[in-house]
Amino acid sequence: MFRFYLKFILCLLSVLVISACGGSLEAITQTSPSTAHADTPTVEISRTATASNPQSPEPNVPEPTATETIAPTEIPEPTRTETITSAAEFPIPDSYQWSLIASGLNRPIGLANASDDSGRLFILEQAGIIRILRENQLLAEPFLDITDRVGCCGERGLLGLAFHPQYSENGFFLVNYTDLNGDTVIARFQVTEQIDQADPDSEVKLLVVEQPYPNHNGGGLAFGPDGYLYIGLGDGGSGGDPLGNAQNRDVLLGKLLRLDVDQSDPYAIPSDNPYVQGGGAPEVWAYGLRNPWRFSFDRLTGDLLLGDVGQGSWEEIDYLPAGDPGGVNFGWNYREGAQPYSTSTAPQEIELTDPVAVYGRDQGYSVTGGVVYRGVKLPDWQGIYFFGDYGSGLIWGLLRKEDGSWQNRVLFETGASITSFGEDESGEVYFVSYQGGIYQLINR
Repeated sequence: MFRFYLKFILCLLSVLVISACGGSLEAITQTSPSTAHADTPTVEISRTATASNPQSPEPNVPEPTATETIAPTEIPEPTRTETITSAAEFPIPDSYQWSLIASGLNRPIGLANASDDSGRLFILEQAGIIRILRENQLLAEPFLDITDRVGCCGERGLLGLAFHPQYSENGFFLVNYTDLNGDTVIARFQVTEQIDQADPDSEVKLLVVEQPYPNHNGGGLAFGPDGYLYIGLGDGGSGGDPLGNAQNRDVLLGKLLRLDVDQSDPYAIPSDNPYVQGGGAPEVWAYGLRNPWRFSFDRLTGDLLLGDVGQGSWEEIDYLPAGDPGGVNFGWNYREGAQPYSTSTAPQEIELTDPVAVYGRDQGYSVTGGVVYRGVKLPDWQGIYFFGDYGSGLIWGLLRKEDGSWQNRVLFETGASITSFGEDESGEVYFVSYQGGIYQLINR
């Protein structure tokens, strides 16, 4: 009962005290569900989110039950392909278009494929439903409906989906959602004998992280080329990270986590995680994140690219090359983007990693991380990373040159509220609009 009233008071205070906090799903007001065509949005957008009392106590993050280091599943180390075919420059955007392939979805915020040769796309609806898109047709029955246990909406809801690398054999998939208390839940579900129907009663909760405020939940999930599960968690909310979570390696908020979900119960810690021997929570892989909204691994190189939503001035894309040993500090809240944020400076012994791309609030106000194109239908786009902005609907391309430098360019103006990017089994690229549509990049 005390916990309920504490949550109520924090939420009430978050409505009364205003900050300059923007972000993916941070900018969404809780309007009635939209089932309109994506070209006729009915969702109201607010550029200002609320902040709660910065004097609130440090959150009581539950201690995971499987922090012991257990010999991980034998998985070969990821290796960079010797010959990587990538574009030398950006193609002419006017020769391509984003084609609407599905509409009528209710608050869609994610898209994934199961790598099971079925050709299906799985779409997250924020309230707690996973829909199936087969041959550009939405199936009437949902793949999974857990609306009875998902707290929605604003920045909460069903936020992430990742299919197990052996999904074709074991039928397992992982989701990230906020529960009715507003806390983050990482849970495993299993498909039934009917391949288009998962069992909502098969839930196994792997990790629960208490959220002190209703914003900055992150939500991304992805299996890396090493077979481990990566989880993106925001700093816990309010504005400016008043609890100091992002730079506190002993808590899980404001971090990228790395777990072995194939060993122990509910998970094991990979033996090469950077803080296995101390210095931080053993689940932590990288830290200094504000609100990581969508990250992905390049299916060819194994590199990781991540969009981290800014506070009030800068949006950023962060990068970790394949084989990175972890322990990277992306800088929040010492920095926002590549610029100083707080009045305190980072201690000299702390090394901060610069983003590989930034843009200011004159171009958008809520970055959505994307994917590297590795499809076959549009060869001119090989190796280009697509990412976008929820507020402006712009889509950028990010290209790494042979000398290691990065070139960033605005490519498309969509007018959509972009909540996610995704790729199908062959590597073709899609984006998700919060107004209810799914779009694919094609030749004009």
